[in-house]
Amino acid sequence: MRKSSLRRTCAALAAGTSLALALTACGGTTKEDVKSEGASAATAGKADPNAELKKGLTVGFLPKQVNNPYFTSADKGGEAALKELGSSYKEVGPSSATDTAGQVSYVNTLTQQQVDAMAVSAQDPGALCTALKQAMKNGIKVVTYDSDTTADCRNAFVSQASAEDLGRTEVQLLAEQIGYKGEIAILSAAQTATNQNIWIDFMKQELKDPKYKDIKLVKVAYGDDDAQKSFQQTQGLLQEYPNLKGIISPTTVGIKAAAQYLSGSKYKGKVKLTGLGTPNDMRKYVKNGTVDAFELWDPAKLGDLAARAAVALVSGQITGKEGETFKAGETTYTIGKDGVISLGKPTVFDAKNIDQFNF
Repeated sequence: MRKSSLRRTCAALAAGTSLALALTACGGTTKEDVKSEGASAATAGKADPNAELKKGLTVGFLPKQVNNPYFTSADKGGEAALKELGSSYKEVGPSSATDTAGQVSYVNTLTQQQVDAMAVSAQDPGALCTALKQAMKNGIKVVTYDSDTTADCRNAFVSQASAEDLGRTEVQLLAEQIGYKGEIAILSAAQTATNQNIWIDFMKQELKDPKYKDIKLVKVAYGDDDAQKSFQQTQGLLQEYPNLKGIISPTTVGIKAAAQYLSGSKYKGKVKLTGLGTPNDMRKYVKNGTVDAFELWDPAKLGDLAARAAVALVSGQITGKEGETFKAGETTYTIGKDGVISLGKPTVFDAKNIDQFNF
């Protein structure tokens, strides 16, 4: 049986049975199918950078939240890359950025459907692990992007930039804006969000530098990547800390909501705001003087790289081990420690350059 026919059969079986039964019924056949086609370099545990990229694959994208503009942009990048590579894209995911149980369910759905690979932005690293490990046992390659799990629960992680760069540069941006003096707060997403917590840890490390001795971090608030809650959290921070000089929001939903509140308040231009946002979301707030500068990477490029890494894994060009290299578009990437693939340095957006970007 051809692999594509086998996958359709498995998907149909999975739709009418339990996950465990579906995986048991299809798992052995999948292994035999792989054997009949010849084990790939990845299956054997060795990368072959010269292996031909496979076509006709299906890669499932599972963002934290499907109606989030940031993930819409990222996943469209993945969709375009897969089309270019001759493979298929599909997206599933929860409508809430805190629906961890929903994410687990969608991982199981993609596993039932026997996709070749999945790209996942994890809401909660621990909660997804069991489901992702089951997917890998079933021969599915797992790439995390934007927000990671633990290294043993995926094959590779596509990072927006180095976590250290992102955390430290956000502090540096805000410090310059407030003259290295005053109380500051952080408006994060969900309290369990892996990427947010790593960046915040590096922010705290950066603040230990003596040059920030006159800056005091008074609170980390959580808006759960919900616009209304983030708006309310911003209002609450300013009520609780009337001397607040600045806010860092390392989430596109949070920084937009905070900017919206500040722009219509007496704090506009007085309380500085920076963090991670998209140019299209933040353009009017930069132009009306609410925000001086913020940063981000291009989410479409992040999705593009996640898709290409997934195809490279399935094709056996890489296995996710440190030191392996693969080409994505015109760029050659080297896999770092713990299977991390870094997109590159973040870009700072301000009034001088924001109109050069459209995402």
